[in-house]
Amino acid sequence: MTIALLFAGLLLLLFTGLPIFAGLAVFGGGLLLATQGELGSVTEVMFGEMNRYLLVAIPLFAFMAYVMIRSRIVDDLYQTAYTLTRHLPGGLGIATILACTIFAAISGSSVATALTIGAVAIPQMIRFGYDPRAAYGLVAAGGTLGILIPPSGPMILYGVTTDTSIGGLFMAGLVPGLVMAGVFIAWSMVTTALKHRHIEREPRASFREAMASIRKSAWALSLPVFVLGGMYAGIFTATEAAAAGAWLALFVGVVIYRTLGLRDIWDAAIDASRISAMLFMILAGASVFGHVLTKLRIPQQIVEAVTAADIGVTGFLVVMMGLIFVLGMFLESIAIILITTPVILPVMHHLGINPIWYGVLLVINLELAQITPPVGMNLFTIKAITQAPMGAIVRGSAPYVLLMIVVLAMVMLWPQIALWLPGTMKG
Repeated sequence: MTIALLFAGLLLLLFTGLPIFAGLAVFGGGLLLATQGELGSVTEVMFGEMNRYLLVAIPLFAFMAYVMIRSRIVDDLYQTAYTLTRHLPGGLGIATILACTIFAAISGSSVATALTIGAVAIPQMIRFGYDPRAAYGLVAAGGTLGILIPPSGPMILYGVTTDTSIGGLFMAGLVPGLVMAGVFIAWSMVTTALKHRHIEREPRASFREAMASIRKSAWALSLPVFVLGGMYAGIFTATEAAAAGAWLALFVGVVIYRTLGLRDIWDAAIDASRISAMLFMILAGASVFGHVLTKLRIPQQIVEAVTAADIGVTGFLVVMMGLIFVLGMFLESIAIILITTPVILPVMHHLGINPIWYGVLLVINLELAQITPPVGMNLFTIKAITQAPMGAIVRGSAPYVLLMIVVLAMVMLWPQIALWLPGTMKG
């Protein structure tokens, strides 16, 4: 009962419109003051949480992403994807998902992926005769791949919170991310064949044309291969990979594409600083909340409750996925990670749940949060691009919610979908 009251109080405070970092810090500090009579070493707790080398990866990956966005490589990526798939049913939809998949491996952000790919893809799909709702839903769902396919900001924060290998989490997200992209592609092909037969397919690209298109995007395609391949082979840690990726992004933008000036680099650095500062402030506030929960022995009470209920691993995961799905309708993804993870971590250890496996399940669920109303960020992103009615965007995204739940269930039933690749890593 105490646990439910605590979380209900926190959610009510956050629903007042108070910034998430302030709500976490104020609520945690208030509880500490009420129960302990003093704030104690709150500043030390906050500093200890922030003083982690792994967190350096967040601004570096963000800088890499913004540099590549400002290098304007998206047109080349999209054109390459379309050249290779234009002869297939739903070729333009397939190209959109492929472009989202590749850009997800560069940006690490769902919103950035939906915004950048959507600005190019949605007008094209509508011009070729696709139902606008189908175009909205496809891009909104494809954008969610930004936080599952590495690099991923939420995975970094989850890894820091649980003291789990960031490289292992990144590799664990790769196969489920590709599976999800494959499911989206299959859906696009089937629905196009059934509902959009009037859309004409272009002839298959010749070998020479396909190779020319791939060569044009080769440098952009090399970035995720360089970053992820370096981590997989044990050459880089996650933080070192972020730094190396940032340098390669600068090289591609300045030397290869020659579209990046000093002003663009400065703006990319400012954007990366803003997003990183926001995440760090939320992390600092969450550290206070987590500290007071530990003081009140909330995690231990949850372990005792789960043990008494004897619901087992599957029951616990189903309950948690349902809870996170509901929270995702109202809260930002980072807040969900930082509020729930410290509380359930002892339960995961007690039940023997692999934290990498759970991390992938969590991130898939957070992807769902991006396209479920009322606070689905990708829905608002598509509305900002198209000015379409929100109802049309939500209806277009609805089938993808079901598809993502199917993938979530697959990874829950067959953990090796997530755990196989990390198990083969070197180092």
